[in-house]
Amino acid sequence: MERVSKAPGRAWGVVFAGLVMNLCLGMLYAWSVWKAALVGDAEHPPGSAMSGANVGWTHLTDAQATWAYAVCGMVFALMMIPGGRIQDRFGPRLGATLGGLFLATGCVLAGVLRSYVGLLLGFGVLGGIGMGFGYAAATPAAVRWFGPHQRGLVVGLVVSGYGAAAIYIAPLAKGLIAAFGLSGSFLGLGILFAVVVVTAARFLVLPPEGYLPPEPDDATTATKPRTPTADWTAPQMMRTWQFYALVFLFIGGAQAGLFVIANAAPLLGATAGHLPFFAANAWILASFGGFVNAAGRVGTGSYSDGIGRGNAYMINGLIAAACVFLMPWIIASKSVPLLFLAVGVAYWQYGGTLALMPAFTADYFGSKNLGFNFGFVFIGWGVAFLIPQIAGYIKDATGGLDAAFALSGALLVAAVILSRFLKHPVMVEEPVEVA
Repeated sequence: MERVSKAPGRAWGVVFAGLVMNLCLGMLYAWSVWKAALVGDAEHPPGSAMSGANVGWTHLTDAQATWAYAVCGMVFALMMIPGGRIQDRFGPRLGATLGGLFLATGCVLAGVLRSYVGLLLGFGVLGGIGMGFGYAAATPAAVRWFGPHQRGLVVGLVVSGYGAAAIYIAPLAKGLIAAFGLSGSFLGLGILFAVVVVTAARFLVLPPEGYLPPEPDDATTATKPRTPTADWTAPQMMRTWQFYALVFLFIGGAQAGLFVIANAAPLLGATAGHLPFFAANAWILASFGGFVNAAGRVGTGSYSDGIGRGNAYMINGLIAAACVFLMPWIIASKSVPLLFLAVGVAYWQYGGTLALMPAFTADYFGSKNLGFNFGFVFIGWGVAFLIPQIAGYIKDATGGLDAAFALSGALLVAAVILSRFLKHPVMVEEPVEVA
């Protein structure tokens, strides 16, 4: 088959289908809305029964509500590995369909059980399985249609749906909880997500056998992504130091964003709690973050195609690290504009990391086995969830998050330094061409 001059319309249809799927799978980023409704306070201490539309539920501690979020993220990361294997072996439709059904079942189970255990099993375990299977199917399917010069943009577009989900899910969930209670919100969204994800999965297709993606019009420079000389298997990939470096880059780049996402509402409360509007509309920061998160995925993916993945990671990381280090001062200053700026930078950097890592993996180890290979690299994202948990323990011990911000910023700086030493791996089994 001859190489195509440009990606066909069907390729962009796969990109759009993946984006739509991720708009449902990304409910994780709106978790702070459910957390706010679940956590008790002085008038309703943890363990006390709820009333009204939430009869049957009990108020939780902050740690309990955070664990539901963390379990979902960790299971999500682990399920990327079997999800990637399903994608590589059976195609993207099966994994995507299973993802939608698992997520929907988890939401329904959480709504029906009305308990902490139900949250852990439904949202945490089943929801995490669904997110892992669905996320593993969408990106590799789209990447196979495009050359390396468009890989960052394509990955950014597909995963932008996951980041953008909070834009509409946060206010929608808040409205559903107010009108129908916690159970009604889980049941309604679960059914909606099942219909949308299973339908979008029908449009996820791989290119035909022998398909050759388009090449760039201009010559590739040293900074731009290069086509790998071979498609690596997972065991071959894991014998390289670059694989472990990518995992650490994922941990460093993701943990700062996850830390901010998990504490978005408390950060806004600490900075702007004296302003009635923000006190009553804490979801605004989550929706704002969702918009910047999505924009960061598309923007970073796009300019990484031009300046290189490592350079894009460095720029994003250094600016975000500065904002993380300054966060205690920003909170103390009570400056809402500075808070939105710093949080926006953190969300942009986080979203950019989610676009860069699959592109890095495809650049270094090929696109043929990307689903399975990226599943192992994605473990770094799951490990990154430990930082928000550690931050919670630091807050309990010290009464504040200053030390946690310092830890998060230091990890991000360490990852940026490591990124400067990354280089393209060479498969030792490859024959050496003789001039």
